[in-house]
Amino acid sequence: MKSSFLLIALTFFLYSCQQPTEVDVLVINANVYTVENAKPKAEAFAIKDGKFIAVGSTTTLLQEYTAHTTIDAEGKTIVPGLIDAHCHFYGLGLQQQKVDLTGTKSYDEVLARIIAFQKEKKVSFITGRGWDQNDWEVKEFPTKEKLDSIFPDTPVAITRVDGHAMIANQKALDLAKITIETKIEGGEILQKNGQLTGVLIDNPMELIQNIIPEPTKQEQIQALKDAEKINFGYGLTTVDDAGLSPRVIDLVDSLQKIDELKIRMYAMVSNTPEYVDYYLKKGIYKTDKLHVSSFKIYADGALGSRGAVLKQPYSDQENHYGAMVLGTDAFKKLAKRLAASPFQMNTHAIGDSANAVVIKTYYKALEGKSDRRWRVEHAQVVAPEEFEMLDDNLVMSVQPTHATSDMYWAGERLGDKRIKGAYAYKTLLQKTGRIALGTDYPVEHVSPFYTFYAAIARKDLKQYPKEGFQKKDALTREETLKGMTLWAAYSNFEEHEKGSIAKGKFADFVILEDNIMEIHEDQIPNIKVKATYINGKKVY
Repeated sequence: MKSSFLLIALTFFLYSCQQPTEVDVLVINANVYTVENAKPKAEAFAIKDGKFIAVGSTTTLLQEYTAHTTIDAEGKTIVPGLIDAHCHFYGLGLQQQKVDLTGTKSYDEVLARIIAFQKEKKVSFITGRGWDQNDWEVKEFPTKEKLDSIFPDTPVAITRVDGHAMIANQKALDLAKITIETKIEGGEILQKNGQLTGVLIDNPMELIQNIIPEPTKQEQIQALKDAEKINFGYGLTTVDDAGLSPRVIDLVDSLQKIDELKIRMYAMVSNTPEYVDYYLKKGIYKTDKLHVSSFKIYADGALGSRGAVLKQPYSDQENHYGAMVLGTDAFKKLAKRLAASPFQMNTHAIGDSANAVVIKTYYKALEGKSDRRWRVEHAQVVAPEEFEMLDDNLVMSVQPTHATSDMYWAGERLGDKRIKGAYAYKTLLQKTGRIALGTDYPVEHVSPFYTFYAAIARKDLKQYPKEGFQKKDALTREETLKGMTLWAAYSNFEEHEKGSIAKGKFADFVILEDNIMEIHEDQIPNIKVKATYINGKKVY
C-alpha cells in the first residue's frame, strides 16, 4: 500500500513537471538581439503580465510554455523597444499643427509655405519651425521686410530648425514690445543699419513666445497623440522629452493612466524657477510609463545660429564667442542646489567653453557623490582638457545626425583645429563607458534608423562623404544599438526595467523588416518597422 502511494505521488509529480506554463504571448522563430552581454542572441521569448519571463530557443520555449497568442516571427530581426534619449516629443506633436519649414532651400520657399499654410488654416498668429539659412544659397539670416509686406496685420514668428533663433514680423515685435532699445541677456536681437531685422537668438525669443496664444487642452492632447503615432511607426517605445512644464507632464500622466497614451516617457522639467521649486518640493515622480527626475538646463545656444559659446572666437565671425543662456554664476548655484537633491541635472552644452563650464561645475557639485548620472546633452565641441576630466560619473547624451547635418558648415564655424574635437562620439564613449543616443527631433528627423546610420557610417542620407565624416569617432553597430536601448535606459536610471530583452523587464520590443546588424550600412536608413510592442501588446 505504501509503495502504491509513492508510485501515484511520483506519477503526479512527473505529470506536473511536464505540463507547460501558460503565458500571454510566445514569440518564436525570431532573430533576437537581446542587448544582454551574457546572452546576446536568442530565438524566442515568453511574456506574462507585460514582462519577459523567459528568453531562449524556440524548441525549449515551445516545450515549456503554452500561450494565448503565439507570434511566429519567421526569422525577422527583433530588438528591444528603442529609446530616444533626447527629443522634443510634445514639440513634434505641436509642429503637426503649425507651418512646416523643414527642408526649405531659400527664404522665398519659406514665405511660400507660410502663405499656403495661412490660406488653408487662417490662424490669428502664424508660427512654425524648420528653416535653416545654412541650407540656402545665401547663407545669411533673413530679414523681416518681406514678412511685413505679406502679413502687415497678422503676427508671424517662425523658428529656426534648432529652436535657437527666430524671425518675427513687425506685428509680432510690436505685440511683444520689442524695439531697437530692448536688451536681453543670454542672446541677441539682431540689428542692421540701426533697424531691427526681426531675428532673435536664444533668450530674447521668450518675449515673442510669451505672447503666442497657448494651445487649447484638446490641441495639446492631439499633439501628444500625433507624436505617439509617429514614434510608434519608428519602433520608439520610450522618449526622453527634453524640457516640459508641469502642466504638460500632468496631462501626459493623466492620458497614460486611462491608456489614451501608451508610450513611455522620461520627462525633463524645463528650468523655470517656479518649476524647479515645485518639483524639488514634490520629489521624483515615477510610474511604469512616466519618470520625472531631472531638469533640462541650457548652458548656451546652437552652433548653427552662432549661439554656442566658444573659448576662442568663431572662425567665420570676428570677435564673436556666442552667449551663455544661463550665466555661469547662476548655473553653479543651480548645480549646487540640485546636487543636494535626488534630481538629475541635464544640461544643453554645444560650444567648448560651455562644455568646460558644465563639466567642471558638475564635478565640483558632485564631489563625494557617486552614481548621479548627470547628463551633458549634445556635448558637440569638447576641448582636449575637458575630455581628460571625463569618467563614468557623467553621461554623454548625443545625437549622431547632428554630425552629418552640421558637417557642411561646422568647419567654417570652428576652424580646422577645433572641428577635430567636435561630434567625437567614440571618444566620449571611451571616456565615460556608455553613451546615450537620441535625435533631438524635430531639429532632426524622428527616424532612429537615420541615427543608427549616422553613428556607424558618419554619412548623411546622400551617402556623403564616401569615407565618412571624421570616421575615427564612428560607433560600432553593437555600441549604437546599446546607445539606443540599454545605455539610454541607464541614462534614465531605468536599466533594470527596460533597454534589453531579459527576464523581468518590460516586454517592449520591435520587429524589423531587415537585420539592422548585418545589412549593408547604406541600406540602414530605409529599414521599416514591421511591428512595435509595449508590455507585449502591439501598438503599431
